[in-house]
Amino acid sequence: MPAISNDWLPALKPEFSKAYYRELYSFINQEYRTHTIYPPADRIFEALHLTPLKSIRVVVLGQDPYHEPNQAHGLCFSVLPEQRQLPPSLVNIYQELHDDLGCYIPDNGYLRKWAEQGVLLLNTVLTVRAHAAFSHQGHGWEQFTDAIIQAVNTEDRPIVFLLWGRPAQMKRSMLNNPKHLILTAPHPSPLSAYRGFFGCRHFSKTNDFLRGCGLPEIDWQIENL
Repeated sequence: MPAISNDWLPALKPEFSKAYYRELYSFINQEYRTHTIYPPADRIFEALHLTPLKSIRVVVLGQDPYHEPNQAHGLCFSVLPEQRQLPPSLVNIYQELHDDLGCYIPDNGYLRKWAEQGVLLLNTVLTVRAHAAFSHQGHGWEQFTDAIIQAVNTEDRPIVFLLWGRPAQMKRSMLNNPKHLILTAPHPSPLSAYRGFFGCRHFSKTNDFLRGCGLPEIDWQIENL
């Protein structure tokens, strides 16, 4: 697995010496040697590399990475620029952005722009076997990403958490910092988006909160390539 070298390292270093992480490290190395795994090994921690702890303004929690080629690159809900067939959940995210803030729907699903503005796009499981959704659940990633969430929760400044769907909302009990804003909605997948994701207005609510705290808003518009 790649090294973590920015300000996440002090926050996460205690995890590296724990038994679960040693087992996870061994498991993941073996998986990359013997199977096709997504994302590419050098992008497992892409969300942390692009969004340092000190810069986080928003957290979006996903589940595990996309499991087909040219999709996963370490940011939840995002796909690589060359993947022009957008995943259904991302299509619905873009539709809500359009309805909420008037953003046009772009021709790509590459969300790096959000990450570079301080939106932590974190899956709770960071790797997956090709064509096998949830295949790396239960091997330790959940404990590691809980440590990430806990590190963000303890930051002494306002941060918005967008919890879409039941798995993300199960993390709510970890978020006890009164400075933060926690917004919940159904998952944007086609199976649940019509139950309340559409119309949740989380993007404008996020910007209203940030502006009220004297912080810059997020420019949510992803441009066409």
